[in-house]
Amino acid sequence: MLFDLFLTKNQKLVKRWKREHEEIIVLSHAVIAAYVKNDHADTREKLQALGRIAADHLTSEDMEFYKLMKDPERNDAVTKQQITEFQESFKDIKQGLMKFLAKYGKEDEKLDEAFFDTFHKVLEMLEERIEFEESTLYFRMSLG
Repeated sequence: MLFDLFLTKNQKLVKRWKREHEEIIVLSHAVIAAYVKNDHADTREKLQALGRIAADHLTSEDMEFYKLMKDPERNDAVTKQQITEFQESFKDIKQGLMKFLAKYGKEDEKLDEAFFDTFHKVLEMLEERIEFEESTLYFRMSLG
């Protein structure tokens, strides 16, 4: 905990975002577990929680990346380029994820096999995206 006092703002952000990534993955697996148990109420509850944390995480990233792009002391040309590429490549995925979570978070939406199959694809996409974020942009941000 004392070590955290010496982290840069970027390093603190990366640490928080990685922790949120872990929560997103844990909740995603909890959705699957609840669905497999045929507990649709718990599945929907977990989906709603996942939607909240995903929305908070994405909003935080958007705001901090905007600030970072405007702050020459916290970035450089490579970081700016990675942020721009990150935002452009993630835009469609982000919109699709939020639409999916909003749709299936509704009480009247059926949680059927189509939901389950789509959710597996969403989870694969999320895991790939998280790996990409953490190994490129987050890695670069944590260097300084």
